[in-house]
Amino acid sequence: MRDLVAAHGAISRSAPWVALAVFAVVLPGLHVAGAMDIGALNTWGKFLAIAIMAIGLDLVWGYAGMLSLCQMLFFTLGGYCMGMYLAMHGPLDGDGIPRCLFVVSSEVSGTTLPWFWRPFASFAVSSTLVLLLPALVAGVFGWFAFRSRVKGVYFSIITQALTIAAWLVFSRNESRLCGTNGLTNFATILGFDLRAPSTKLGLYLATVAAVAGAVALARWLVATRTGRILIAVRDNESRLRFAGYQPVAYKCLAFAVAGALGGLSGALFAAQNGIVTPSFMKPETSVVAVVMVALGGRGTIHGAILGALLYKWLENELSTLIANHWNFVLGGIFIAVVLFMPDGLVGAWRALGAWLARTTAARDQATVAAMPAKAAP
Repeated sequence: MRDLVAAHGAISRSAPWVALAVFAVVLPGLHVAGAMDIGALNTWGKFLAIAIMAIGLDLVWGYAGMLSLCQMLFFTLGGYCMGMYLAMHGPLDGDGIPRCLFVVSSEVSGTTLPWFWRPFASFAVSSTLVLLLPALVAGVFGWFAFRSRVKGVYFSIITQALTIAAWLVFSRNESRLCGTNGLTNFATILGFDLRAPSTKLGLYLATVAAVAGAVALARWLVATRTGRILIAVRDNESRLRFAGYQPVAYKCLAFAVAGALGGLSGALFAAQNGIVTPSFMKPETSVVAVVMVALGGRGTIHGAILGALLYKWLENELSTLIANHWNFVLGGIFIAVVLFMPDGLVGAWRALGAWLARTTAARDQATVAAMPAKAAP
């Protein structure tokens, strides 16, 4: 039994590093050796990009206890910031108009480039806005919501309403964001051909590095005093207020960090996916993001990554194998996890470790109690 406890601990400590080695070294190595197609590597790159979004949601929901249903809004905002830069450096029609915008324009007098498109000609500006714009939206919206002490299911409802409103705005041609067609016709990034395998490999490695950075940031944040206050907000916000703390600023910070991570996720996804549309932030997509975190285990960081990767892999495989029924199978798997592993896969693994430790300790105590006492001299 002691060997099992030691093995469980060793696996728990080494699993994140093994996963990093697999994604950072093994998969690219397989591609370079010709054993993995660049398309498969690109698919895993998109899965890893989505995992960054899940980390942000885990910070807000898993650690601060705020069930946000607008994480995919931040994802889409980041995707549009990067997509507008890519469209500006793709095929241009008319007077320097990105083709994806030109083809949906209904202006009789001729299409002109909207003023808010012009800054996205710069990669530096676009990259800054990828992080800044979602974080600013999250921070401002969170400030008004948290100051009004909106929480629980009401917070979930208003975040869902915000996402629906944004989806409707982005879907209108009048918004000059290409309507429901979205942004497409991406050709280059920083002068590199997006269709080239070397560029796709570079974007994949950049995504792996971003995941590692997001994990490091999240682990650092939850280990600080701010992280402990966020956990206190989740466990009993009223008691925290009675203790003299004002949790509004801390909640806004967590929400803004989640927004920035969502934006980074969307930008990396857009560059590898080749298209960004308002459908990315349909109401059900944010619910799916919650499913990912719950599947892996909220409040664990690594569980968010595991849940996102597992969900997207299952979705990809099942939609190919059983195209007409994959939603039912995936839904059944999620229901089973919620019923039998309410703390998710990582939570179940930790519970197994705790059970092994308790069982080992109980056996040791029983062994000691069964040993004959030494006779007094």
